[in-house]
Amino acid sequence: MSGRPVKRSLTLRGHRTSVSLEDIFWAAFRQIAARKSLTINALAAEIDETRGDIGLASAIRVYILVDLQDQLSA
Repeated sequence: MSGRPVKRSLTLRGHRTSVSLEDIFWAAFRQIAARKSLTINALAAEIDETRGDIGLASAIRVYILVDLQDQLSA
């Protein structure tokens, strides 16, 4: 597992984009999407809509952290 971010391609509302995420975050992102029965592109689009002025990769990392915290407190 690489600790360095890897550039990954996504499609948001028909437009190709990329995010640089570490393997561990990419795996967690895919797991969350699967748990919610969403494609990674659909989940990325949801996150993109609410991210405000932070970058998409940072918004995905924050989303993963909040999801984990929610699971731990349930």
